[in-house]
Amino acid sequence: MIARVLIIAGSDSGGGAGIQADIKAVSALGGHAMTAITAITAQNSLGVSAVHPIPADMVLAQMEAVLSDIGVDAVKIGMIGSAETAQAVTARLEQLSGVPIVFDPVMVATSGSALADTETVAAFARLMRIATLTTPNLPELAALGGAEVALAEASALLVKGGHGAGDLLTDRLIEANGTETIWQDARIETPHTHATGCTLASGIATGLAQGLNLPDAVSRARAYVRAALLCAPGLGQGQGPMGWPINAFSS
Repeated sequence: MIARVLIIAGSDSGGGAGIQADIKAVSALGGHAMTAITAITAQNSLGVSAVHPIPADMVLAQMEAVLSDIGVDAVKIGMIGSAETAQAVTARLEQLSGVPIVFDPVMVATSGSALADTETVAAFARLMRIATLTTPNLPELAALGGAEVALAEASALLVKGGHGAGDLLTDRLIEANGTETIWQDARIETPHTHATGCTLASGIATGLAQGLNLPDAVSRARAYVRAALLCAPGLGQGQGPMGWPINAFSS
């Protein structure tokens, strides 16, 4: 059976990030994408101009419709919308057994626009406790209190190094047993980096849904993101969307 991935995240009207990017990544990697939309955003490559959170009961209704009929092999959580939604989503996911969950703690869009208020960020701790993997970038990790504090809540962390300095990018996977896996690659110089975090987390969730172990799921998802950066179509006047390298990953 095709791997079923439930994506709980916001919508991007520009098609660059959020639900739209998640569906592309899951599909390109051979999974079936399902969605529970937490917020509608008006955004493009230049930034976010408006955000409309979806009521928590409607987010739960979307989740229930999927879970009760199609089923799920993995869950990816991105932009959560509000603290109320974060708590409601966590309570429902706590009822699942043996389903891997990848949580991308989205706080700020690539353009710099805030996508989570202080109360919502405070609710992330409960989500981190149920997640198989939490994937903060360096600014998000700092907002969560640093690696030591985050690891006290999370089962595993993938610390993304894209915001670090230098030509070499370093990502660190730190698992609950203390095992650490490190990836280092040359930085890809491009302004079209919209949705790197969304795409990576969805790629990892798809791998876990397909039975890959955590390091292998991360490794394949990283390769997909790098391929997507290299084939970015150059859309928009700002930080445009990545490409969709489906031919290299659909087999």
